[in-house]
Amino acid sequence: MNLADHVRYLAYDPGVTPKEGGLPGLSVLKEVISSINLFGIIAVVGALAVSAVVWAWGHHSGSHQAEANGKKGATVAAGCALLLGAANGIVSFFSALGSQVH
Repeated sequence: MNLADHVRYLAYDPGVTPKEGGLPGLSVLKEVISSINLFGIIAVVGALAVSAVVWAWGHHSGSHQAEANGKKGATVAAGCALLLGAANGIVSFFSALGSQVH
């Protein structure tokens, strides 16, 4: 096999697959990422609470801009909670989908 054929073969199949336990510290990295995810969820709960207060205050004071901002904040917080909760599933889905590409 000459060099051009070898490079062409590597372009199609480099032979790299995810392997658990390949690097030291993988369990520590998983713990760090899990902690960051938990921190994000707690921050989203706080953002949702603040947005709900702004929404209610804007509604009762007649401030349409504050009410709209509260609604927007609540929607963004709900979307962030959805993404944080579904992060493992989203990555797993696209990783499995990507592994089917040949």
